[in-house]
Amino acid sequence: MPAAAPRRSFTALWASQASSNLADGLLQAAAPLLVATLTRDPLAVAGMTVVQFLPWLVATLPAGAMADRMDRRRILTAGNWLRAAGFALLAVTLANGWRHVALLYAAVFLAGCAETMVDNAALTIPPRLLPREQLERANGRLFATQSVINTFIGPPAGAALFALAASAAFYTGAAAFALAGLAALLLPALRPTSGEQQRRHSTPTTITQDIRSGWAHFWHHDLLRRVAFISAAINFFGAATGGLLVLLITGPYHMPMSRYGLFIAVPAAGAIAGSLLAEHVVPRIGGGPTTWLAALTPAASYAILGLSHNTPLALASMFCAAIATSLNQIVVSTLRQAAVPDELLGRVTAAYRLVVLGVVPLGALAGGMLGRSLGIHAPFIAAALGLVLAALLLASRVTTQALRDAENNPSVRHERRQELLI
Repeated sequence: MPAAAPRRSFTALWASQASSNLADGLLQAAAPLLVATLTRDPLAVAGMTVVQFLPWLVATLPAGAMADRMDRRRILTAGNWLRAAGFALLAVTLANGWRHVALLYAAVFLAGCAETMVDNAALTIPPRLLPREQLERANGRLFATQSVINTFIGPPAGAALFALAASAAFYTGAAAFALAGLAALLLPALRPTSGEQQRRHSTPTTITQDIRSGWAHFWHHDLLRRVAFISAAINFFGAATGGLLVLLITGPYHMPMSRYGLFIAVPAAGAIAGSLLAEHVVPRIGGGPTTWLAALTPAASYAILGLSHNTPLALASMFCAAIATSLNQIVVSTLRQAAVPDELLGRVTAAYRLVVLGVVPLGALAGGMLGRSLGIHAPFIAAALGLVLAALLLASRVTTQALRDAENNPSVRHERRQELLI
């Protein structure tokens, strides 16, 4: 493959992800703001997070099997266009004065189903385009773009558009999803390799059998399973607090709704720094210590949010937590892409994300119930204590040497070199 071809292909992937992340960022601010104008019930507000991530419990494993069977370029295109259609319809209903929490729940749930297809496929594409030694850098660039657009640019823009008209934010998000689908068409065909196709013809399997084999590979990969449990704990407590952040900021912190995007944008600077510095920082401190930081730094941030109403201190703590989380994301993504054969990568990624993201609706529900019964501060204090406990029980089992050994799987490295030469 000519040297310029992988760069052009990666640029197409980057452009598609950037446009998709812009839409996500716009809706990340607009959706909770819309809910907050309809109800102040913490459980109802947290319900938006529940329906957003519920598809990861019901659709992610079939989506992973599809990523290993189909052209991943087509999955990215179709999934983004489905999201565009869904939010365009929601914008039309809002423009016509039809406002109900159930309408937003329905749109977010359908978009989440499409997102399982898009995200699973997108995470399996970099090792098809680039050699192992470029994966950390490529993942860093993708995560940095996600941080800049999805949290630094999108939410403030979404909040500003929502202030003009609720429908404006959702119309703009739909347009960005449509552009993401168009950019994905510039990718090369990403069908299963000839070797994978021959194995499927010689030993045909059903979707159910594919799902089972992918889950088995994930579950029996001891290190991958352990980092999944750590990430699941981080996401559970993040979901328990994330959906309620809008109530905390517009309530005890006495901030206007127009400033809500600030509490998403400022931590994005930390995520950007972490993504761009990962290729330099992670080799120096090691993947093991990075795992500890990913749990303990957000724990400190939740404690500050729950116990203090000092806005600068809260933003600084969220900034630091975002750095740690971003570094850990790249460690985990590189491990998965380097250690898992391509023919299983879609299914293993889906199994991993089922564990990691499947806990999000449970966390959001727990946070909403806790906030309703004990007050808005309680979920943040509980999240801080929970993450400290998770670090003590889980992070100590992940070492830098174990990560390096798993990533240097000779059979996977040989297979990837052969794919890049095709």
